Amino acid sequence: MKVLSTSKSHGGIQGVYSHASEVCACDMTFAVFMPPQAGKGPVPVLWYLSGLTCTHANVMDKGEYRRMAAELGIAIVCPDTSPRGADVPDEKDNWQFGCGAGFYVDATQEPYTRNYRMYSYVTEELPALLAANFPVDMSRQSIFGHSMGGHGALTIALKNPDRFKSCSAFAPIAQPSTAGWSRPALEKYLGPDEKSWRDYDATLLIEDGRRFDAFLVDQGTADGFLQEGLRPWLLDDACRKAGIDLTLRMQEGYDHSYNFISTFMDDHLKWHALRLVR
Repeated sequence: MKVLSTSKSHGGIQGVYSHASEVCACDMTFAVFMPPQAGKGPVPVLWYLSGLTCTHANVMDKGEYRRMAAELGIAIVCPDTSPRGADVPDEKDNWQFGCGAGFYVDATQEPYTRNYRMYSYVTEELPALLAANFPVDMSRQSIFGHSMGGHGALTIALKNPDRFKSCSAFAPIAQPSTAGWSRPALEKYLGPDEKSWRDYDATLLIEDGRRFDAFLVDQGTADGFLQEGLRPWLLDDACRKAGIDLTLRMQEGYDHSYNFISTFMDDHLKWHALRLVR
């Protein structure tokens, strides 16, 4: 693991790191904010998964999480959204696929199987690296994310309910198997058999019997992707039928940007802290 940068903030340390990933077969970069409480012992971990076109840097620069994370004593981990590098297959003119658009799946179709394994990276390789190099309490983990990363957070939580204490999302892609901007990516990564897509679709995972205690979702009413891409009412319907506690907050006038995310970031951090800091 290489240290790319560190900077003190709110008594804690914001760092950016890279490592040679065996899972993604390329170098990967990620960010970690360690709160000041880490100086006295292991702290709980909150994973943040970013959306389409993003890297670790978007939320680090615009998410405004450090002050509250330092107050609550929570480490914030921000992985990249996909593998990157000259040898990684990509569609440079397609912002909804390839680099910047890993969709947190393990690809099964060539030529993507070697690099596009973001599900295994986020759930296996990066947690092991984090545990080996930072003072974190891996028995206390939660996860949240935005848009494509909200989709990732929901699906990962549903498939790992014993690992994560809580899960929330900002404007998640609720049903990627039927949304126009995600269907083509799922087909390229996973193949034409739509049955295989169900394992990476929150509403269909719930339909297939996966469960999680509770979700918090914030969605802006002025989000340009709301009607065709995000459709939180599908998640709401699935959760109601399954008896899952979903708090869905439709935030009047907010869009899809980090201005929206940063506005409600404190709410999400406090919500996770109630389940992590005990």
